[in-house]
Amino acid sequence: MPFREINSKMVEATVLPGQKMFSQRGAMLAYRGEVSFTPNIQGGQGGVMSMIGRRMANEATPLMTVEGSGTVMFGHGGHHIQVINLAGDTLYVEADRLLAFDGTLQQGTMFMGSQGGVMGMVRGQVSGQGLFTTTLKGHGAVAVMAHGGVIELPIAPGREVHVDPQAYVAHHGDVRNKLSTALGWRDMVGRGSGEAFQLELSGSGAVYVQASEEKL
Repeated sequence: MPFREINSKMVEATVLPGQKMFSQRGAMLAYRGEVSFTPNIQGGQGGVMSMIGRRMANEATPLMTVEGSGTVMFGHGGHHIQVINLAGDTLYVEADRLLAFDGTLQQGTMFMGSQGGVMGMVRGQVSGQGLFTTTLKGHGAVAVMAHGGVIELPIAPGREVHVDPQAYVAHHGDVRNKLSTALGWRDMVGRGSGEAFQLELSGSGAVYVQASEEKL
């Protein structure tokens, strides 16, 4: 169920009979056809146990199940929207950034310490993302929200990418991340860039970075 970008802040999705998708509550702007929107108490395709895990991790953003036959236009808060297509890999993204996604994708929750150990947990606190993040796995499309434009930066072996933790939006693929400090003598005397921490991502995949250091 691919998304069609109407402009930088709106996308359109085609809903087909027998298929479903999930969207953040309040994200529907308009629709055509016979389409229904119902609260999803299980929070996606992960089932009840996945829902409980997300609630315990504070990653349980309310979702709506979208079904029927027609087209739906989505947008929220005037945020920029980035469409990410998954081909069997896993997307790591904060729950409050999810605008809408295919119902075929499996939703779960990941402990930040499992990607980067203790520094992974520290990274969550520094970036304001907390100790857990949401995962979406499988084949399908995801529409995520960000401030300003979003750029996709490829990650390859031997070509790691460093980003500001506050500008990080999401990543997918076989990627490891760790938080490093760029604090040097110039920062100590007030002549540095001010970027005290950097998020280093290595492996194979891609990271999405927004043109702002502001959270949603």
